[in-house]
Amino acid sequence: MRSIEHPVPVCHPVAPCADLATVQKLAAPSRSPRHGGAGKILRGASGALDRVGQSLHASEWGSMSDNWSASARSSKNERRAEAREKARQLRQEQQKKERRTRLLLQGGVALAAVAIIAVIALVLVNSVRPEGPGPRNMASDGIRIGEGLVAVPTPALAPGDRPVTSEANPAGVVDIQIFIDYLCPICGEFEAENGDLIRTLVESGAATVEYRPIAILVNMSAGTQYSLRSANAAACVANYDPDAFFDVNEALFAAQPEEGSPGLDDAELLDVIESAGASSSQLEQCIVDRTFKSWVQAATDRAVTGPLAIRDAEVDSIPGTPTVLVNGQVFEYRYPFEQSEFAQFVLQAAGDEFSMNPTPTPTPTPSP
Repeated sequence: MRSIEHPVPVCHPVAPCADLATVQKLAAPSRSPRHGGAGKILRGASGALDRVGQSLHASEWGSMSDNWSASARSSKNERRAEAREKARQLRQEQQKKERRTRLLLQGGVALAAVAIIAVIALVLVNSVRPEGPGPRNMASDGIRIGEGLVAVPTPALAPGDRPVTSEANPAGVVDIQIFIDYLCPICGEFEAENGDLIRTLVESGAATVEYRPIAILVNMSAGTQYSLRSANAAACVANYDPDAFFDVNEALFAAQPEEGSPGLDDAELLDVIESAGASSSQLEQCIVDRTFKSWVQAATDRAVTGPLAIRDAEVDSIPGTPTVLVNGQVFEYRYPFEQSEFAQFVLQAAGDEFSMNPTPTPTPTPSP
C-alpha cells in the first residue's frame, strides 16, 4: 500500500484527526488465521482510504497549506504589532522623562537666576545707601589733639557736608597733619620713629597733631578689609572716647598686622583699643556695625581727590600714606626714617616763632 506524506497530523472524513501511524497500524495484515475475514475488511478499508487520499484535488491541499501559512503570518503580525506598541509606549515614557528633566533644569536655572538677581539687588541697594553722619570730633576729616593729649571737640559732619578746616593755632604752636592707613607698614615705621617726639610736642602744648585715618589699602588684607575696619574703629574712638585717641593710635600701630594678611578681627581690634585706655561701652557695637564705614570711604575719596581741609596746605590732595604736613608744608622724608630729620623739619616749618614752652593752646572751634 502506498503511504501519503504529510508534514503534520491531518484530519480525514473517514478517520477524523487520526495520524498516519494509526492508519497504517489499522491497515497492517493480521497474522492470525482466525481473523482472515477481518484482515480483508481492513485491507479493503485501507484501499478505500488510499483512494480517497488520491482523489483529493491538489488545490485542496494547497488551500489547507495556505490556511496554515496565513495563520502563521497572522500570529507573526500580531507579535510585530505588540512589539511596535511596546516600542511606542517606551518612546512615550522616555519623552515624558525628558520633559520632566527639561522642566527641572529650567526650574533650577530660574531659581539660580532669581538668586543672582537678589544678590545684585542687595549690592545695588547697599551701594546707593545714603551716607551716614561722620563721627564727632572729626569735622575736618581728622581729630585734632592738643595740649595734654586732649581732643578738640567738633560736631559731626552731616551726610554730604564738606569737611571744615580747623581753627588756626596761636602763634608759635605748630600744626602737624598726618594722613595714615593702619595697614600701611611705612606709616607704622613713621610712628615708631617719630611718635615719641610728637607726643612730647603735643603734651607740652608746642604743637597740635591732627590724625586723619583713611583706607587706601582695603584690598590688601585677604578680603577682610582691615584697612577700612581699623579706620572705622579709630572713628568710633574719636566719637565715643576722643581723649583716648592719641594712645589708641599708637596702640593700633604697635599691633599692626602684615600687609596682605587678614589682619585683626573685630574682637581683637576692640581688645587693642580698650588696652590703650578707651573704655566707652558703645565702642564694640560701633566696631561691629561699621558705623562710620561710609564716612571713612568718603574721607578717603576726599583725601586722594582734594581739596584738603588744611589751612595753608601746599597740596590739594595726597599721593599716599603717610603724608605729613607741618604748618601746611609737606614733609618730604627720606627712608628709612630718622627722628632727627623730622625734628629739623618741624623747626624749619615753625620758624622763629616756635617755642618748646608756648602759651597754652586754646580750644579752637571749626570754621568754614
